[in-house]
Parts: sequence; C-alpha cells; structure tokens
Amino acid sequence: MEAFFDKTASVRFEHALAFHCAPSLAGIKPADLISWPGAPGETEALLRYFSAQLAPAGVSLRLMGRRGGRCLILVCREALLRAQLERPEVRALLRRAGYPALGGMEAALDHLARRLRGGEFPHEVGLFLGYPARDVEGFRRDGGRGCLCAGLWKVYGQPERALAYFSQCRRCRSTLCRRLEEGQTLGELFRRPVPAGAARFLPS
Repeated sequence: MEAFFDKTASVRFEHALAFHCAPSLAGIKPADLISWPGAPGETEALLRYFSAQLAPAGVSLRLMGRRGGRCLILVCREALLRAQLERPEVRALLRRAGYPALGGMEAALDHLARRLRGGEFPHEVGLFLGYPARDVEGFRRDGGRGCLCAGLWKVYGQPERALAYFSQCRRCRSTLCRRLEEGQTLGELFRRPVPAGAARFLPS
C-alpha cells in the first residue's frame, strides 16, 4: 500500500508515538491519546503505514477526529482496551456519561470520537486510557482539587501504587525513545506479539 508522506514526517511521527505512547505499545496501558499537527491526508497515510508495522504486536491506531486544528489519534491494544471497558465500574461510569449499553468496544469508541470532535472535552476518556474509575470520577467531581498526587492523571486513591505505575511508564518511555535514537524502528521492535503487561522495553 502506497503511503504519501515524506521521511521527515515519518520520523517525527514515530518519535511522537514512542514518547507519548510507550506504555500502550509495551502493553502496560490499554491506550494512549495523542494530538498530532499533521494535515489529514498525510496523517491518514502515516496511520496506515504504522498500523501495518504495529499490527503484529496487537497494536492499532485510530483517527478519532480533529480538535483545535489537530488530529486526535488513539493508539491502543485492543485486547486490553476491550477488557478495560468490560470492568463493571468502568461500564457504570460510561453509562452515566451517556455511552451506549450495547455494541461493545466499537460502539464506545464511536461515541468517544463524537465527543472528542466538539464541545466540552470528555474527561471520561481517562477510562479508555486505563485510568482507575475512582480517579476519573474524582476529577470529574472535583476538577483536580483534593487529589492525593498527580502524574499521568490526578490520583484520588492508592497514591503509592499510582506513583510506582507512573515511574514504570516513564522508564518505559525513556527506554523506547533510546532504542529509536540508537537506530531501531518501531516496526523492528514490534515484530512479534507483546504479552499484556510485559513491559518489554523496561530496563532489566
């Protein structure tokens, strides 16, 4: 399949994926959401190319729409995301936010895409990204006030566990970015499936 983008755009996009999405690429998180400044046509070509490169690892890239002139891209491990959305506490919060009760992951993603494209930013997106339901609900309720600590998100419960998780994600990002700087590509690093939670890029 022919992809219409130049080498510079490809390198920039690959490094953006490594920096912003290392935890989902490595199987630590179900998904990450990035905002990309590229033109729609070029972005779609990049998504086709990198989707093919990352498919063996069970990773998919989805264009969720545009917001503020930028493309919103969800990078996810579908098996992990499907399991996340099946959690009872997650389903309850999504139902309360107006998400469909039927249709599974695809229906939920379609609804999220509509929410992302306009209006108030949908803070329930954190549920798709693997944030604990209590923390997503705490932020919705208090707007970040009274949180116990903060990192990838505002934490309202189990701060020690959250801080350890944030540290793991930072190490994963640092290691993956270093691999790219050393000349490897995401396609080379993800030739085989990555078991969920394997964190294959964490230093030993």
